[in-house]
Amino acid sequence: MSIPVVTVGEGPNDFVGGLERLHGPVTVVRRCTELAELMAACQSGLARAAIIASGSAELGVALLERLHGAGVAVVVLTDDGDEQRRLEALGVRHGGHGLAPEALAELVADAVRSAEDKPAPGGPHTGHADPAAALQPMPAGFAAQEPARDGEGAGGEVIAVWGPAGAPGRTLLAVNLAAEYAAAGRRVLLVDADTYAAGAATYLGLLDESAALAHACRLADQGLLDAPTLERATVKVAVSGAPLMVLTGITRADRWPEIRSGALGTVLALARQLADITVVDCGFCLESDEELSFDTLAPRRNAATLRSLELADTVLAVGAADALGVPRLVRALAELGQAVPSAAPQVVLNRVRPGSVGRSPERQLREAWERFAPGHRIRACLPADFAAADAALLGGSVLLETAPDSALRQAIVLLAGLAEPARRGSLLRRKPAKVKF
Repeated sequence: MSIPVVTVGEGPNDFVGGLERLHGPVTVVRRCTELAELMAACQSGLARAAIIASGSAELGVALLERLHGAGVAVVVLTDDGDEQRRLEALGVRHGGHGLAPEALAELVADAVRSAEDKPAPGGPHTGHADPAAALQPMPAGFAAQEPARDGEGAGGEVIAVWGPAGAPGRTLLAVNLAAEYAAAGRRVLLVDADTYAAGAATYLGLLDESAALAHACRLADQGLLDAPTLERATVKVAVSGAPLMVLTGITRADRWPEIRSGALGTVLALARQLADITVVDCGFCLESDEELSFDTLAPRRNAATLRSLELADTVLAVGAADALGVPRLVRALAELGQAVPSAAPQVVLNRVRPGSVGRSPERQLREAWERFAPGHRIRACLPADFAAADAALLGGSVLLETAPDSALRQAIVLLAGLAEPARRGSLLRRKPAKVKF
């Protein structure tokens, strides 16, 4: 059966004419003048493969996700050695402009077979809006399936810190958890993936205006990111003399389209190679209503959070321990179960105090939790210590530095599973690395 193909670019040789003279394995159904026209033709279901002979520099992870989501395999013709290496990093089949028609047809057929053998990149929550796909029922048993994790088994652990709206303390926990692991001698990367209110850089007193995560995602989208490059993109902070790498978040909320889910997945896969532990500060929102939009190329603001939760080995669900925060967390956990069925969140109740719960607050919270959310166990209860938290935020530091003996800091150490708290030291911070855009 002949493979329908759309093309863009001519190249020095008439490869289209050569394919047509074969009369069989490949049929060119449209010759496009630019990449946007090729994308539109592929989205219409016209082809099963695309041959790009010019303009491949615009090809990145985001565009590849759209093509793969439409069931289209990609082959690029280029003689540029640097471009070929970039395409190999993206997993794109390529060949030279002088490739014989028979060899090109076989390359296209091989790309189609490979695309059929593996699912589209990104998983169930990282594609673009598709009203038809949104109406399809979820496959039976899908919730029990473990998601394929990019770089699984390649090294470090990924911990996602998430919680509902209302500022329950996601950033406070993520930053201090990362600091404790770093001070204990682990190689740690802190990623601020909150596309609504990124705050890790502010918490740590980093005044550099660069958005390191956006920079890393752009490099990942172009296939130019590797572990050493990722490390150079991070901002370096020293906690008790121990290094902590930070991928700072977006500096303005309207920059959220720069954090695409596919590129973020690549960043987290490389983070496993770079660090023993990667702590991701996630946004609160899990809504996927954008999938009902009729703009099939629309990016999704919440895709960064969904992707982080899909790829995380551990999900810490943070909620405020009061009459408003606990019901919010209960409802949010139900939403999480629908949005990311593979997630197994571990509950962390923050700001536990008698004034908001009553006498023996931890006991009362656990008893109430067993009645209203028995399916999720409480892993930790963090006591309210506003003085210690305020001192850390005011000083652009972490609890380890400003209040090492506070009950809040000790509870975070136990949550991290560290046998002994790290000793207090001075916070020595190097000048934040400049990120080039």
